[in-house]
Amino acid sequence: MKNNTINNEEIEKFSKIAEEWWDTEGKFKPLHKFNPIRISYIKDNIINTFKLKNLEKPLEKIKILDVGCGGGLLSEPLTRLGAKVIGIDASDKNINVAKLHAKKSNLNIKYFCKSPENFETKEKFDVILNMEIVEHVADVNFFLKSCSKLLKKNGIMFVATINKTLKSYLFAIVGAEYILRWLPIGTHEWEKFVKPEELEETLKNYNFELSDISGLKFNIINNQWYFSDDKSVNYISKFVKY
Repeated sequence: MKNNTINNEEIEKFSKIAEEWWDTEGKFKPLHKFNPIRISYIKDNIINTFKLKNLEKPLEKIKILDVGCGGGLLSEPLTRLGAKVIGIDASDKNINVAKLHAKKSNLNIKYFCKSPENFETKEKFDVILNMEIVEHVADVNFFLKSCSKLLKKNGIMFVATINKTLKSYLFAIVGAEYILRWLPIGTHEWEKFVKPEELEETLKNYNFELSDISGLKFNIINNQWYFSDDKSVNYISKFVKY
């Protein structure tokens, strides 16, 4: 019986560059470019699912758990939109960076150095974010099972990750790491990429239904990410727990 999803090599990899989380020109530059489209997808789907009406603070009273929150790149903007956010990450260095930045930004976000299977809380969440994290854990099945226990019935789990295709190997590893140097070499391992149908099949076991899935592509000319029908590399998905 597995009781741990932490991959120590992955934790060490991200801990080494933790100080750079908020440097828009540093090692996490690609993630900063990725952030607007992620926030847009999350915000719009939460508003539509829960039929929220507050224009000023559109995510007010929504409880979000940001799993693998890193330095808080998603936790902070979602808090500004009114959500009550808790961030967890298995890297102590990431959590310290996130706490410090939230304090500087005068934002009330609770951060804990935990993985989902050892995060104890009395409250269940409306929304769980698994953004660019499932390809870095030791056991995807157990990780998603652990996350499912923390989500309310009719709650949403968002999963963004990389498909396991030849194209994803060429684009996400060879292109992004070795040729364009957008990411440090070794950031991703192709064997850990997850096909959408595998993700859907796994989450069915924990009472989740796929509600939406969109491909994400980067336009080098205008330097922006956009939604696409092509899910062969990056994709983002919304699952509802029934």
